Amino acid sequence: MATEDGKKVPLHVSIIMDGNGRWAKERGKERVYGHFEGVESVRACVEASVETGVRYLSLFAFSEENWGRPDAEVSALMELMVKAMRAEMDSLNKNGVRFMVLGNRAHLSDNVNNVIDDCMQMTASNTRLTLILFMSYSGKWDILQAAKRLAAEAAANPEGIDAILSMDNDAFARYLVTDGIPDPDLIIRTSGETRLSNYLLWQGAYSELLFVDTLWPDFRKEEFRLALESYSKRDRRYGKVK
Repeated sequence: MATEDGKKVPLHVSIIMDGNGRWAKERGKERVYGHFEGVESVRACVEASVETGVRYLSLFAFSEENWGRPDAEVSALMELMVKAMRAEMDSLNKNGVRFMVLGNRAHLSDNVNNVIDDCMQMTASNTRLTLILFMSYSGKWDILQAAKRLAAEAAANPEGIDAILSMDNDAFARYLVTDGIPDPDLIIRTSGETRLSNYLLWQGAYSELLFVDTLWPDFRKEEFRLALESYSKRDRRYGKVK
């Protein structure tokens, strides 16, 4: 996808939002304070996505591994995400943003899931930008649950095993939670860490990666646009020769 001036704009930008705790610690605050400030960065990146023509923005909000954090922090994070979802719905609808949550939602409480369902239903008809929060998600879990679904289908219909064995990558991808969503063109990780942390392992196979030192609460519109500028200079060959 390209703008009128010829610059490449990623169809799908995904962000590993990292550095909230360190940002808060630098200011002598509790870790949760950084998460509260990080909500402002989410808002800024949604607005920047709409302004620049990005069509999908996905955010790694809470991993399967994050359940191992202290109970108080997990509870505060869930409460914050519920409040943020409720507070942002009018703005998302006004800007034509569809909201989705993907991940192992069986681990989320009924209250959190009910709020998610309400927000997804309220914005389902919007088409300008799709905003995806990955909650209780891991790349390994996603691939494993897809394999389990395939195994269940094979057990229920042994005659269909040949079709399963002859599947290509696109056919298998339909069993991932991201079915219907294009793979990310650009994955950004903030805070200076240089790893994917079990995120979109299948979908990110050919994503452009960008690691920035900026802590997530400081990642706003200018930083988002700089990331898109970096992407526009990349030459994506997908293992081929141009």
